[in-house]
Amino acid sequence: MSDAPLYLEPRLTAGPASLLRSGPFLHGLVEALGSPLGVVLPSETEHNTAGFEAVLRRHRLSGRIFFAHKATGSSALVRHLAARTGAGLDAASLQELQHALGAGFTPDRIMATGPKDPAFLWLAARTGVTVNADGPGELEQAARLVRSHGLPRLRVLLRLSGFETAGPRTLSRSSRFGTAVKALGPLLDLLDALRDAVEPIGVGYHLDTTSTDEKATALEGCLQAVEELRSRGFTPRAVDVGGGFGVSYLAHAAQWERYTTALTEAALGRRAPLAWGGHGYGLRVEHGTLRGALALYPAYRPAAGPAYLDELLSRPAPTLGRPLGTLLLESLCDLYAEPGRALVDQCGITLGRVVEVRGDADGPPRVRLALNAGDVGLEDHGVLVDPVLVGRDAAPAEAPGDAPGDPGGIGVHLMGNLCLEADLITRRTVFLPRLPRPGDLLAFPNTAGYCMDFTATRAQRQPPARKVAVRAAGEEGGAWRWCLDEEYWPVTETGG
Repeated sequence: MSDAPLYLEPRLTAGPASLLRSGPFLHGLVEALGSPLGVVLPSETEHNTAGFEAVLRRHRLSGRIFFAHKATGSSALVRHLAARTGAGLDAASLQELQHALGAGFTPDRIMATGPKDPAFLWLAARTGVTVNADGPGELEQAARLVRSHGLPRLRVLLRLSGFETAGPRTLSRSSRFGTAVKALGPLLDLLDALRDAVEPIGVGYHLDTTSTDEKATALEGCLQAVEELRSRGFTPRAVDVGGGFGVSYLAHAAQWERYTTALTEAALGRRAPLAWGGHGYGLRVEHGTLRGALALYPAYRPAAGPAYLDELLSRPAPTLGRPLGTLLLESLCDLYAEPGRALVDQCGITLGRVVEVRGDADGPPRVRLALNAGDVGLEDHGVLVDPVLVGRDAAPAEAPGDAPGDPGGIGVHLMGNLCLEADLITRRTVFLPRLPRPGDLLAFPNTAGYCMDFTATRAQRQPPARKVAVRAAGEEGGAWRWCLDEEYWPVTETGG
């Protein structure tokens, strides 16, 4: 049993790595705008979009990548995607649709998904965006809007669920979204009656899983549904494989394997607890037997983002036995995909200022930050990754082993600024290269996807993090420029 530090070092591409080496710049931002502070790097979206588009080309497929807007509240990221990439946008609410249109996305690049209230569906129909229809009720409501307002036929995708394969039975995960494929016949009967108002251009699915087995089953089922549509005289031309492509947050697979093994040992009492209050992240012991399962995001993933899509398209169909990408090509279907966090991978960093450091007789020192768990969102999303320590002086950010005379680092608990016992930035003991000092910054990398905005609140009247957009003004190691997130437009210089 080893008590060596259990580091979970973040994976960093060149852009965010360079930014984290610019300590004086980051400290200046926090001094001006306060802690917590969200920093976004819009240009990183171009690399991510290009990665997905390269996968389509590799499989000789046409189609479009739709960014799932719910992953971020940043105007800068959305505006940059609209202006500098060919991506579309998946809007899951009236407000997201309004934001997308105002950010520069034209209706032909927008798809409306998620539950739709009348106002959301009306604006989608009025502007002519594609509607990913969740069931017969939405189709009937959309048709009434088209007819009563004299609008052009509305392009719709049919979201399906409840797929299964022939032979050895493989079910896709149940979902609260979509129409069961067993009910496809009645749905097509309804579409026959709505031909004057809606145009079905394809089918798709939404699965909350990382399993390629389940997604392969769903994709094959969608291809079969396309043929049923065509047999009814419709002309579908797209299959939407949804999102869930994932992000690999960590730099080293071995660190993830070592940490998760250590969590099991801690739950069994074979080593000291690794988290506040002995929290086991889903693992527990009952009568000497280990129970439960790790309730964590797989922070190290060998295939994530574009690589995951490539893996799915290369996979043989469960019953037809040929690569799914080949079957899509032969079916003359475009491929639609809706990545969220994968399209803003490496696009954001959350900064928190150290306010207090104090010893704890019963465990590691406690470090209180000028932010709370909702501002960084790691714990709520089950993401475990080390923050980067950015000292007050001009020294660069410190990685594990950087501190002279302290190669082993030090474990700490990170506390938030709310008057709640539960306000822990992360429950686990975090290892840093040295003990932080008041005024230092902790930078939490790769928070743009969900972590920066999805759980942020105004609890105890504390304002959520402000947000700035940054870009490098020169080559590697050069100066950085910034502006407020809401003031960022891709056609103007980032000032400040």
